[in-house]
Amino acid sequence: MSMAQQLPPEGTDSKDDAQWQGESRGLQQEEPLIFEIGRPGKCGVDLPEPSSRRERLGPLKREGSIGLPDLSEPEVVRHFVRLSQKNYAIDAGLYPLGSCTMKHNPRLNEKMARLPGFADIHPLQPQKTIQGALELMTDLADWLKQLTGMPAIAMSPKAGAHGELCGVMAIKAALEARGESRARILVPESAHGTNPATAALCGFSVSAIPAGDDGRVDVAAFKEQLGPDVAGIMLTNPNTCGLFEKDIIEIADAVHEAGGYFYCDGANFNAIVGRVRPGDLGIDAMHINLHKTFSTPHGGGGPGAGPVVFSEALAPFAPLPYLVHETDEWRLIERAEEGDAQPFGRMTAFHGQMGMFVRALSYILSHGGDGLRQVAEDAVLNANYVLEELRGDMSAAFEGRCMHEALFDASFLQGTGVETLDFAKAMIDKGYHPMTMYFPLVVNGAMLIEPTETESKESLDRFIAALRDLSTAAKAGQVESFKNAPVHAPRRRLDETTAARKPILRWTSE
Repeated sequence: MSMAQQLPPEGTDSKDDAQWQGESRGLQQEEPLIFEIGRPGKCGVDLPEPSSRRERLGPLKREGSIGLPDLSEPEVVRHFVRLSQKNYAIDAGLYPLGSCTMKHNPRLNEKMARLPGFADIHPLQPQKTIQGALELMTDLADWLKQLTGMPAIAMSPKAGAHGELCGVMAIKAALEARGESRARILVPESAHGTNPATAALCGFSVSAIPAGDDGRVDVAAFKEQLGPDVAGIMLTNPNTCGLFEKDIIEIADAVHEAGGYFYCDGANFNAIVGRVRPGDLGIDAMHINLHKTFSTPHGGGGPGAGPVVFSEALAPFAPLPYLVHETDEWRLIERAEEGDAQPFGRMTAFHGQMGMFVRALSYILSHGGDGLRQVAEDAVLNANYVLEELRGDMSAAFEGRCMHEALFDASFLQGTGVETLDFAKAMIDKGYHPMTMYFPLVVNGAMLIEPTETESKESLDRFIAALRDLSTAAKAGQVESFKNAPVHAPRRRLDETTAARKPILRWTSE
């Protein structure tokens, strides 16, 4: 069944709803599936039949159609342009997803990444021919080490979760070098789901640490979990509630005293970059999401980059490859026997994501140290502005100031018949992508908003006004408008649960 043939949501009059009947709205034309607009015989290119050829497939020669639609070039171009107009993007408006840092990507970064010598190099080139690229990697690594206060770094991890894996594998290697085999890793209940998954993948069991009433790690409960079998802790700071873990040095000292290591999830580094050096807090390893803090492209599963910084204790166990400078030449150490470290192995086939390195360094150099400090200050300022402006309309999850994310719970919707999901769906009709919903799990009906530092006060005021209007409507009993929302989106209200559990992956004409 095609998208245009789907039934409208219950409670709507399909006869009167032109949009749901598959018609156009405003300047956006309705667009069916590409298979529905294809017609046999259409073609975007005109290739002559070869004069002579010899079949070499034998009985494997295809007998029927491959099932792709036939279209002219204008139809192909218009189809994908129309689809692109139905997407929400950071270039269209504020993207409030908390814990994701969806912010503007400066076009200067893109221009630098497309320079000859960066855009067209290949990882299998001789190292003598890519000295500029290796030097750029070194410059970026130096900046990241200075900003974190850490002496060593692995550039190759391709994403945040990949960086977590890198850090925990280094911890495991360090323990094995000491002749120890510890079984547990402590993870706060509010952590990103990749934290316990990473620990389990590395063979550790996971012990959950509860949060206190203030949204931060319960230090007493944490200390009760410590023991000789604890390999370390994986903690996000600022945490997923958008709060700085004020007891982090005490936590680091305690885990070190127990013989374990401190892994910090660096997903929210953009809230403290230029202001706090994680190395000064007692952290042993931390990944840095270049897409979150340093504005490289984000979304769609890649391309990502998650370099990992290490303390002196874990530096010898950082993975291959790593860069060294020898006789006026940069060189990647590709094998353990080439150096005097004890790398736990290799994370990727090559050296990392070059395009992201160029973009991140462009961002860093264009800001400088003082500019990066302002990045953190503005991100925190914007989030607190949203938090304070909406306190009377929505319910803040915790008292006091936040860091880069404003977290609300669903208590302001209690008794209205409107739920977090309904509220988020209604935001689409207001012209905004919904915030992160139902995360962190420790907050009932959580709505996590991260405006980032790239939004102006005028932009935030428009966003705040939209949420204020929705809050007023919910409390006024306009339940049906929320249950039917969004009514202006091309496909109205979708059932994401069914789509995820029963996806239709193949088009049929039936």
